[in-house]
Amino acid sequence: MAVVSIPDQKREIVDPAEIAAFLEPYGIWYEKWDVAGRITDGASHEEILAAYKPEIERLNARGGFVTADVIDVNPDTPGLDAMLDKFKVEHTHDEDEVRFVVDGSGIFHVNPVSAPVFSVEMQAGDLINVPRGTQHWFNLCQEKAIKTIRLFQDPGGWTPFYIEESAHIRYEPLCFGPSYLPRDKESVSK
Repeated sequence: MAVVSIPDQKREIVDPAEIAAFLEPYGIWYEKWDVAGRITDGASHEEILAAYKPEIERLNARGGFVTADVIDVNPDTPGLDAMLDKFKVEHTHDEDEVRFVVDGSGIFHVNPVSAPVFSVEMQAGDLINVPRGTQHWFNLCQEKAIKTIRLFQDPGGWTPFYIEESAHIRYEPLCFGPSYLPRDKESVSK
């Protein structure tokens, strides 16, 4: 189940309909997909994509996506820290970033131009898109494991464009549930 946190307001949203309504003004889609019994443990990437083919085709039509893949990372993934370093800094993309969590968990932080930073902690069954040009960053949760379906509008993938004076340094890097709060200024300067 997804959790939206607006740390500067000390506010959380856990109801899926309320999450979708909160994210909609930012152009972010939120959907909850059924994961029970869809795939078996150890399913290949091809089997995962086949299991979610109807949903992927619907999103392809909606967002102009041309390719989908599966990324599966865990603490034993070679180069995991270097990979995560690319995503944990505030950035934008030239295309939408779409993620459906098959297993594991992660957290997107979004920094809207005219509203406080908020995060979307995602778990199995949660789908969001982060629209092109939206300032955001991503972290894995404590277990450092996630399996997601990614959709792309460009078959070559996307490139991050990093933000100067990034807001990410003011916020905790991992999922912390209800106690997720921004870092205080003293801890940032240390």
